[in-house]
Amino acid sequence: MTFLKIVIAPDSFKESLSAIEVARAMAAGVREAAPEAEIDLCPMADGGEGTVEAMAAATDGQFRTVEVAGPLGKPHEARFGLLGDKHTAVIEMAEAAGLGLLPPDKRNPLLTTTFGVGQLILAALDAGADRLIIGIGGSATTDGGTGCAQALGVVFISRDGRAFACGLTGGDLGDIKGIDISDRDERVGQCEILVACDVTNPLTGPEGAAAVYGPQKGATPEMVETLDAGLANLAAVIREQLGMEVEPVPGAGAAGGLGAGLVAFAGAKLRSGIEIVADAVGLGRRIAGADLVITGEGKLDSQSSAGKTAVGVAKAAEAAGAPCICIPGQVAPDAPRDMFLAVRPLVGEGVTVADAMRNPASLLKVRTVDAIRNARL
Repeated sequence: MTFLKIVIAPDSFKESLSAIEVARAMAAGVREAAPEAEIDLCPMADGGEGTVEAMAAATDGQFRTVEVAGPLGKPHEARFGLLGDKHTAVIEMAEAAGLGLLPPDKRNPLLTTTFGVGQLILAALDAGADRLIIGIGGSATTDGGTGCAQALGVVFISRDGRAFACGLTGGDLGDIKGIDISDRDERVGQCEILVACDVTNPLTGPEGAAAVYGPQKGATPEMVETLDAGLANLAAVIREQLGMEVEPVPGAGAAGGLGAGLVAFAGAKLRSGIEIVADAVGLGRRIAGADLVITGEGKLDSQSSAGKTAVGVAKAAEAAGAPCICIPGQVAPDAPRDMFLAVRPLVGEGVTVADAMRNPASLLKVRTVDAIRNARL
């Protein structure tokens, strides 16, 4: 079959290639197998790691780098993306407060803060953005977003009547008695803030931020109890003083409660990450009229249906009436194969995981060529 237009819309392959690198490798395969095709590179993400890079690349945007506080309060350089429309900024909280910024022996969610995330938000507003997209995966924090809120001008009062110093941490939450948002930066209330959130955990309880994600951030069972009680106290103060019920909100527990904090202190809306990214890069418009869509992600498995990139792209392709091929790094037995015209993983046919990690770009090209030449439309 002759392909006139092919849209390439993959996610990154974690610890291997960025989304734009994956897209370029796939494009090399398209040029060999279907040299007549018009290629549209549309690197994607689902709100997690690589979201800023993917969205900036897909919209001809640019990066900005600023100095912010890291998860332990030390100065740290972080970047955000300003998209091609010049008024939408994309922020990854992990740039300022990510688990990857701390060595294992320094991970303690009683001591970490999201203050730097708030500083990134202010930097984006200073750059002229009036629409913010915030990815909140990979956090090292469980401060309920209080540190972030402080950077935006929100004041928290302790039980003894003192205003907390900037840099609130998970260990401080149980001592919060008051919240004053009167000095919050006025621009926060004037811009649209969308939070890319693909987990549905509530703020507290056995499925909450502390219990589910605390241990991977260095929390002991005793710390988990302290953090959960602190988050419950924060929710109670928010309820009493701001008139908002955040505790049971799906996604409130994301990023150590940053989901709840952004809703309560910044008026944010929690949405599926893939939906936010797809809207921002114009995925539906770009797929319209395509003869073929190619996507991929590190591993296609049962979790892919819960808001991950490959399935999100496949749904957009289906809505546009275009067939979709998936080229993942690996594919699990429970993967949703029926979403795709074909699934061609890198691993298999004599290729090991180690092989795929060593030569991902060349393998992506080979698998793309194979998938296109064997497509049955």
